[in-house]
Amino acid sequence: MYTAGAVPLDAEGRLVGPEDVAAQTRQVIDNLLNALDVAGARGDDVVKTTVYVVGERKLLGAAWEVVRESALAGAPSTLLGVSSLGYDGQLVEIEAVAVIEAK
Repeated sequence: MYTAGAVPLDAEGRLVGPEDVAAQTRQVIDNLLNALDVAGARGDDVVKTTVYVVGERKLLGAAWEVVRESALAGAPSTLLGVSSLGYDGQLVEIEAVAVIEAK
């Protein structure tokens, strides 16, 4: 399973945690885990993530700490600093690849 980038929007489509990279990362992970669940996958099934973070190096570290404490922590990951993402105020986006058993 390949996911598109999960973003830090709540169920009503509002940006979560403006200017708070940790809050946005938690929301992104929650959204990603929900998408995985719909497909019958879990965090343990993720074999690769790509984490995009807007801003200076310390923001990358703050996002990375949240990822390392999450259900995605066991997957190899690429952490990238970028100049911008799709939504105004968006600081984090995560893509994932998961392997799930065919039924």
